[in-house]
Amino acid sequence: MKVDAILNSKGRGVKTTGPSATLATVAQRLRLERIGALVVAEGDKMLGIISERDIVHAFATDSERAASVQVTEVMTRDVVSCDPDDSLTRVLGLMTRHRVRHIPVVEGGQILGLISIGDVVKHRLDELEMEAAVLRDSYFAGH
Repeated sequence: MKVDAILNSKGRGVKTTGPSATLATVAQRLRLERIGALVVAEGDKMLGIISERDIVHAFATDSERAASVQVTEVMTRDVVSCDPDDSLTRVLGLMTRHRVRHIPVVEGGQILGLISIGDVVKHRLDELEMEAAVLRDSYFAGH
């Protein structure tokens, strides 16, 4: 299964925030939208990604000041991305190797969507269940 299959089922919308937003604003938005990360962008240009993990680290480092810190101070700038034609196995490997839970899907410099480890695991499990069902049906058809 490919990354594009996830985007086709969950949608291609990407939630973004500006670089000058505060962590308090971003944290509230993540809570209200029930998501774990936002792409930090100016216009169509991706500057980075801000996740729950980044916010927790900021509060652990300087809890008195963290709420008013701007996103640009703590966001991840070197964003790991994937292609819509990448396999789910490859994306799981990227997430594990880089210790990230959200990856933008990029093609030709355009962000097509954002996938989470939960999205990838769900679709991979669906794929494995389908393979098991085919093997089971094949076995019973032969006996």
